[in-house]
Amino acid sequence: MTGNKAVAYKAPGQVELIDIDYPTFELKDGPGVNPANVGRAVNHGVILKTVATNICGSDQHMVRGRTTAPANLVLGHEITGEVVEVGSDVEFIKVGDICSVPFNIACGRCRNCKERKTGICLNVNPDRPGSAYGYVDMGGWVGGQANYVLVPYADWNLLKFPDRDQALEKMLDLTMLSDIFPTGFHGAVTAGVGVGSTVYVAGAGPVGLAAATSAQLLGAAVVIVGDMNEDRLAQARSFGCETVDLTKGGPAEQIEQLLGVPEVDCGVDAVGFEARGHGHDAKEAPATVLNSLMEITAAGGALGIPGLYVTGDPGGVDSAAQKGALSLSLGTGWAKSLSFTTGQCPVMKYNRQLMMAILHDRVSIAKNVNAKAITLEEAPRGYAEFDAGAATKYVLNPNGYLG
Repeated sequence: MTGNKAVAYKAPGQVELIDIDYPTFELKDGPGVNPANVGRAVNHGVILKTVATNICGSDQHMVRGRTTAPANLVLGHEITGEVVEVGSDVEFIKVGDICSVPFNIACGRCRNCKERKTGICLNVNPDRPGSAYGYVDMGGWVGGQANYVLVPYADWNLLKFPDRDQALEKMLDLTMLSDIFPTGFHGAVTAGVGVGSTVYVAGAGPVGLAAATSAQLLGAAVVIVGDMNEDRLAQARSFGCETVDLTKGGPAEQIEQLLGVPEVDCGVDAVGFEARGHGHDAKEAPATVLNSLMEITAAGGALGIPGLYVTGDPGGVDSAAQKGALSLSLGTGWAKSLSFTTGQCPVMKYNRQLMMAILHDRVSIAKNVNAKAITLEEAPRGYAEFDAGAATKYVLNPNGYLG
């Protein structure tokens, strides 16, 4: 039997490379697997040999101990791979295809999937709508930071690249299609970004940089990115964004210096529930980003909120935050008639279009997020450096496809 190694969460601040079973076409018991999913037949699935799989900020929330993730949970929801086995019910995907895997697991059969709401599929997670690979409370589907991974409902979920050689050549860009590029794009779209828009993106991590890239692709006139990390702000400036240094205070005054008014047309939250306040010595204050976005977004505007918020945070600053209850200035949002879009990005709504933009050289997402390939064995170091604030999107290369 072919061996399989994977990156697993062990304890707060600790990930390790462990040996796991080679996938089969059945969901087996393991860390985080919902008992109702154990024994589930996956004849509609395929087994992928992983080409690229990325470390995500959402993974970092778990690794920091800020979720209820169990020890030995195999990580990784950003997956691109080559099909090496197909289940008996797979009709269109073939062995040898190289495909992007949306991080949302979706059945393609339920009401929500049929309405393109693939982030809240009703059939893949017994706990709640919506599922993902290698993530807490998402049904227990094994993560893809591994040599091999099982992907269910393959004909529906997989985005096949049209040309193998071209795909491998552009893999550092194409690997972003599994999550951060569609997620950032979703944030920009739901914030109402269009030609001539002024846009503020809170957070200069990879999703924030992907949202900024997406805003440019959608025709924004000015894209402003706010963060407390100067290296990440420099990365945003490298592809034409204006920046706001939040160690110097809130964004409104600095936005006014850039635009002449202290507001923007569109706001994107790419930070999520571990947000801090503003200023040099700011402490964690999880409602800060949402409240500041309501303050600086023009009346009648919209907020795209791809940043992650959870219902269980053991490290929350108070008992309310520990269950996802934040002190929001909803009256501000109501008074300004702002609209809000939250939740998982429905990746399949955008990934083919963004693939075409990459393949035809309309966008350089890997350059903009500073993608860097590392080996599977180097994953613990990648997690540590990313957690320390590296302005880098780490791409794991488990099987040597990336050279």
